[in-house]
Amino acid sequence: MIRFATTSRRAALASTAVLVLALAGCSDDGDTFDISTQMGPDPVLPEPSQDLLPDLKVAEVVGWGDNETPDVIDGFTITAYARDLANPRTVHTLPNGDVLVVQSKAPPGKPVERPKDVIRDFIMSIASGSGGDDKPTNLITLLRDTDRDGTVDERHDILTDLNSPFGLAFADDTLYVAAADAVLAYDYQLGQNEITTPPRVLTPLPGGPINHHWTKDLALSPDGRFLYASVGSNSNAGERGLEAEKGRAAIWQIDRDTGASRVYASGLRNPNGLVFNPESGALWTVVNERDELGPNLVPDYMTSVQDRGFYGWPWSYFGQHVDPRLHPPRPDMVEQAIKPDYALSSHVAALGLAFSMGMAMPQDYANGAFVGNRGSWNRDHFNGYKVLFVPFENGMPTGEPRDVVTGFLNADEEARGRPVGVGFDGTGALLIADDAGNTVWRLAADGAEPLASPIGTDQMPPGSPVATEQATAGDAVEGAPTAPVDGASPAAAGDTPAPTPDGTTPAAPAEDPALAPTPEAPANTGDGTLAPPTPPQTDVPATGPEGAVQDATPPASAPTQP
Repeated sequence: MIRFATTSRRAALASTAVLVLALAGCSDDGDTFDISTQMGPDPVLPEPSQDLLPDLKVAEVVGWGDNETPDVIDGFTITAYARDLANPRTVHTLPNGDVLVVQSKAPPGKPVERPKDVIRDFIMSIASGSGGDDKPTNLITLLRDTDRDGTVDERHDILTDLNSPFGLAFADDTLYVAAADAVLAYDYQLGQNEITTPPRVLTPLPGGPINHHWTKDLALSPDGRFLYASVGSNSNAGERGLEAEKGRAAIWQIDRDTGASRVYASGLRNPNGLVFNPESGALWTVVNERDELGPNLVPDYMTSVQDRGFYGWPWSYFGQHVDPRLHPPRPDMVEQAIKPDYALSSHVAALGLAFSMGMAMPQDYANGAFVGNRGSWNRDHFNGYKVLFVPFENGMPTGEPRDVVTGFLNADEEARGRPVGVGFDGTGALLIADDAGNTVWRLAADGAEPLASPIGTDQMPPGSPVATEQATAGDAVEGAPTAPVDGASPAAAGDTPAPTPDGTTPAAPAEDPALAPTPEAPANTGDGTLAPPTPPQTDVPATGPEGAVQDATPPASAPTQP
């Protein structure tokens, strides 16, 4: 069942629409469904439905006019911080206030396995925009506001020709870049306008040849000892088999000194927006949930992340709601699934997350999370296409979300832009990476005083509970993961995961496809080039912790879906 609504003037798109409409009917579920009932800790979850083709409603990207900006809630002003970018995905502020903008597109070569994938991929290419009139992308641009007045004074491309970068972290004169298949470490001094030395591979990450969800985000632990990297699944709901999901649908913990790594949490279909909460010290993420169960399933969500926690994918969603497409069923896996903290409603494509504590925000926005929702494509009414705010108290969401930045869709339901990553600049104003509008927007509170000095994305704001505890104890925050022993991964070193809120210690889920060994890191050839990329995930041996991945022998025992 499908409704395809777009105003594209291209004949190819029109012919595709005719084909799609010929193959399926229409849905009107969205006419009566109240999406606000799917926001919060206990979302309404209708019965799943399956059809030949998913619901589709795609907003063709038309871009922003010369004097156009998004709409904002009263009390804020929005301006263009940087234009003429090429698919800006994330923003990252360094301790000196310089802002790094990651621009990227998906790596080429993903195999197409189902006829409906051809239609979906073609339509999604239109929804993604041109990337700045085909300007070079896959680069990192530095934006410098020398006088801290909210206007960029200098702009430098510090890294180019990268492999689909997304996440960044900075510590000890090192810039870490999460590319599509590895975390790279570059020597970098604050204030530099370019990076000329080759990187070293800190650790490889699951990469091609499929790399279905290719974006890899990064977060630095408050004590600076670990990096956390998000790795999305290689499929919608396991249809490519468990062997293709080794180490995926997971968040990895990486020792910054040795590169030793392990799966920190799993069952997270497509996690992004990794960030530590400055009030609780917990790691948080936003997750894009599965498609093709109807226009109102499954809600995307944000959640704190438990060490060795399992969040259901692919066997269940939003806790222990069984996905009926998975065969054979796995009640033992469903029983272990953790319910996420806060639903954001279905198909909003949440990709950005930033906590406001310590930033230059008004009182009503002083403690909470801003979320970038890129927008839906597979439901019959648009959802997302906005930046919202969720208030927090005692480290957890409290109350209903508020729409803060809207207007990414025009009156004709065309996309002028699509918000992705969010973060704060050196003055404490919110930055929004608009990958379809090729712009970074700056949202400032009216009358707000800029921060006395810049606070980097990787830093805990002064005065926050985590920063205070660090200053007092001089150690990692309570519950931080144990350091690895003798270069081994923490799992191999026999560390004990942090207890859950009820006081119990979680065990690694049995037979979780994410629990695969880390592939060996490619050696740096030392001549300014990198060694061959990470081997394809299907080449990684199906071994892991005892009891893991027992049925990872495709195709016979892998889960299938119609």
